Amino acid sequence: MGVVRDAMEIIAQTAAPAPAVFRHPRATREILLTGRLVAYEVRRRKRRTIGFSVGREGLAVSAPTWVPLQEIDQAVLSKSGWIVKKLHETRERHRQQESQRIDWQDGGVFPFLGEPVRLVLDWHLSHSVLDHGAAGETRVLRLKLPADATPVQVHASVRAWLIQQAVPVFTARLDFFAQQLGVQWHKLSLSSAVTRWGSASSSGAIRLNWRLMHLRPDLIDYVVVHELSHLRFMDHSPRFWATVQSVMPGYAALRRELKDKVLSPQ
Repeated sequence: MGVVRDAMEIIAQTAAPAPAVFRHPRATREILLTGRLVAYEVRRRKRRTIGFSVGREGLAVSAPTWVPLQEIDQAVLSKSGWIVKKLHETRERHRQQESQRIDWQDGGVFPFLGEPVRLVLDWHLSHSVLDHGAAGETRVLRLKLPADATPVQVHASVRAWLIQQAVPVFTARLDFFAQQLGVQWHKLSLSSAVTRWGSASSSGAIRLNWRLMHLRPDLIDYVVVHELSHLRFMDHSPRFWATVQSVMPGYAALRRELKDKVLSPQ
């Protein structure tokens, strides 16, 4: 059962615990979906059907101008399971992005191959260099940048450095696992996508996201094996997963962990 109200209506206080709230900043309607209060925006559009959009701000519902509000409410209720699931996923993704936010400045720390690296800006360097330091110490990436470099400049410099490191790392792992799988890859391209870690084409072209360089080597290896296995089976059939498992028996745990990683624009 769902409860529908105008957004401006005063909500009676009860002794029951307050439900989880998802409130769009431009909400004009409120509804209780599976115990969660969802305040959503109604957008009137020249369209034939009611559409739903869940983003960082919350739920927005686009509806034809002639559809009454009660019918929109019923449509939202009919999609309650999907809507609540997407709202939770979007909120969690945003939380992870915030927790992974990097301060692109002198002294900031970013992950490289799963380990923290501290940034030091030094204009007197001839080029950027990674200082491994003593065992157990945090590594330092010294960038040829002035101390007052902007976060945009620091980020761009680190990104260029990571891309430079990615090519030999990815090439070595592709060569290693291609031999084990009995396949041949022909071209490596680096991707900046924010929706996927990699892709493969039947021609042997492999695309890998340069942001993989933030992750542990075993997670990189899983993506490499996944894409190389597509050179044998261009699908996700049982034969495909058996191919992945043949060289990576513990792939399932890595796959689950990778799904929890957020592809940040950083």
